[in-house]
Amino acid sequence: MKDKFPLRFFVMTFVWSWFLWLPFVLAGLGICHMEESINPIITEAVIILGAFGPAVGAFYSIRTLKGKGEFKNFIKPFLSFRLGWKAWTGIFFVMVIIIVAWYIPELFGAERLPMLLPNIYIFPIYWLVMVFLGGGQEEIGWRGYILPFLETKYGLWVGNIILGLVWAGWHIPLWSISGTLQVYMPFIAFVFGCIGLSYIFSWVIKASGGKPITGLIAHGTFNAFSALFPTIIMDLNVIQIRFWLQEILTIVVGAIFMFVLTLVRP
Repeated sequence: MKDKFPLRFFVMTFVWSWFLWLPFVLAGLGICHMEESINPIITEAVIILGAFGPAVGAFYSIRTLKGKGEFKNFIKPFLSFRLGWKAWTGIFFVMVIIIVAWYIPELFGAERLPMLLPNIYIFPIYWLVMVFLGGGQEEIGWRGYILPFLETKYGLWVGNIILGLVWAGWHIPLWSISGTLQVYMPFIAFVFGCIGLSYIFSWVIKASGGKPITGLIAHGTFNAFSALFPTIIMDLNVIQIRFWLQEILTIVVGAIFMFVLTLVRP
C-alpha cells in the first residue's frame, strides 16, 4: 500500500454500494416503480448489504495488490478486543456528544424527542447490530484499510478530511431513498459530522494500540445512541437544530482529539 495508491479501493467501494442502492434511488426519484408492500423490508436489507462496500473494497484491494495470503494478516487485528481505557474514553465522548445535542434544545423550550427504539430493553442487541451490521462494518474499509494510507501520505489532519469528504459523498444516494434518516439530514451538517467522526475514530484506534475493531465499536455506538437519543425530527419542513448541534460538536471535539494526537505523536 506504500508503493501504490489503492484507487481500486474507492472504485470498488462505490461500485458495490451504489449499484445495490441504485434501484431504490430510481424509485425514490420516481423514475421507476417499486411495490410499497415489499419496499421497506427489501430496502433495509439492501442498504445494509450496500454498507459493506468499504469492506468489499478493502478485500478486493488486498487480494489484487497483495494476494489472498494477506487476508489473514489484515483480519487478525480485528479480533483483538483489549482496547484499553483511553479508547473507551474516546467512545464515551461519542455518546456524550449525542446526549448533549439531544438535550440542550430542551433548555430553550424545544420538545423532547422520544427514542426511536420500541423499548430500552432491546438496546444491547441493537447496539451489537449497529456495530457489525448497522454502520460499524464500514470501518473495515474506511479506518481499517484506507485511513492509514491517507494519514501516511497526507498527514493526520488532511488525511482525515479527505476520508470524511469521501465518506459523506458515499452516502449521497441515501438522500433519495424513502425511509432513510438521511432524507431529513442537512447534507452540509452531515459532512461536518463525517470529518469530525473520522478524527475521533482515528484517535480511538490509535489510543487502543492500533486495534481496528475499535473503529467498528465507536461507529456502532454512535449509530446506536442516535436511536436512543435522536437528534433528527422526521419532518422535511423544520430546521434540524439538534442535528446541526450534534455535527458541530462532533467536528469540534474531533479537532480537539486530533490536536491532542499531534502533540503526543512523535
